[in-house]
Amino acid sequence: MTDEDPTQRHKEKMAKKKASRDKLMAKKQGEKGLLIVHTGPGKGKSSAAFGMAIRCVGHGFKVGIVQFIKGAWDTAERRVLEGFPDLVTFKAMGEGFTWETQDRERDIAAAARAWEVAQAMLEDDAIRMVILDEINIALRYDYLSTELVLAAIAARPPGQHVVLTGRNALAPVIEAADLVTEMTLVKHPFRSGIKAQPGVEF
Repeated sequence: MTDEDPTQRHKEKMAKKKASRDKLMAKKQGEKGLLIVHTGPGKGKSSAAFGMAIRCVGHGFKVGIVQFIKGAWDTAERRVLEGFPDLVTFKAMGEGFTWETQDRERDIAAAARAWEVAQAMLEDDAIRMVILDEINIALRYDYLSTELVLAAIAARPPGQHVVLTGRNALAPVIEAADLVTEMTLVKHPFRSGIKAQPGVEF
């Protein structure tokens, strides 16, 4: 007795998988504005959010971006996205990482200014996606009220997506979210003495 043809076996297996997948997808009809959280110690949280911004631009949707920490950096993503002024509003409001400023009151004041801009975006029904980059850090250090932020997000226009980035997302943020991705650090060149490089980190 000869073994079954592996090509035919694979075809049958994929046909069953496709039928199962099609049945599952047929049940998915709803749409809503999502609260999306990118957190965890691994690299890629902001990068993933900016990738979503590019997708929105590709669809002709408006995007609002507020950077709560990295505003002092001249980043390539800001340069690229600012090249679409009709679709993207990019506000770099941070003054650097907390260990650079070493001034809690200054950090709180910067977060408050950034939040004021973010609130206006969350109230604008013309904006399809609002990205609050590194806001999880501001929430973790109590620079902003978590209750106030989540209430404003909950009251946003229907259909508007919101993306929150930054490590150590608080439990209430994760609970309120529709989609949470945790970036896991497996290896990083920084630990081998390699500094941040253009095109990879910024």
